Amino acid sequence: MLDDKGFDLWADGYDRAVGVSDDENTYPFAGHKEVLGTIYRTVMKKPNASVLDIGFGTGTLTAKLYEHGCTIYGQDFSQKMIELASRKMPGAHLFRGDFAQGLAGPLRRQNYDFIVATYSLHHLTDEQKTAFLRVLYDRLNENGRILIGDVAFETRAELDRCRREAGSEWDEEEIYFVADELRRDFPGLAFTRVSFCAGVLTLSP
Repeated sequence: MLDDKGFDLWADGYDRAVGVSDDENTYPFAGHKEVLGTIYRTVMKKPNASVLDIGFGTGTLTAKLYEHGCTIYGQDFSQKMIELASRKMPGAHLFRGDFAQGLAGPLRRQNYDFIVATYSLHHLTDEQKTAFLRVLYDRLNENGRILIGDVAFETRAELDRCRREAGSEWDEEEIYFVADELRRDFPGLAFTRVSFCAGVLTLSP
């Protein structure tokens, strides 16, 4: 549940398909609102945090963090998304770049309290995820955290079960997170399940 202020992270430009899937508790966006809310609450525990958002889209989540005093950095592939997000966050530091090719140059020169990625990194292969997360890990401040909200599972068996239940709706082009497999490279990774097909992965030094 959201906090008692009851703000709505998703009122401005919330995609109808995402909303229907979340509201009806169906793959792939069941739990979407709570994934974003979980990350928001975690970040807001640190006043005036510096936050890097990977694949921020129109800035749905980070615009709320920006409004509450966070310093926002971001990378997105789409120039249109950058333009839309910049209107919401005129003081944010937003850069264009394909994160499959790594972190944009200016962002490699900063460290962050939080690095967040919501429903974006599933476009990377498992090998690319590991390599990119290592780059991001090195950009954390002391006590910093990487927070990933996405279609994600604790085990491969849970992913396979969701694939079977989703049937033809399953997106074979997306490569979802499996927490216990990612722990081979990041033993301290924590996974918080939010729905049958979504959760938040946390990495910290």
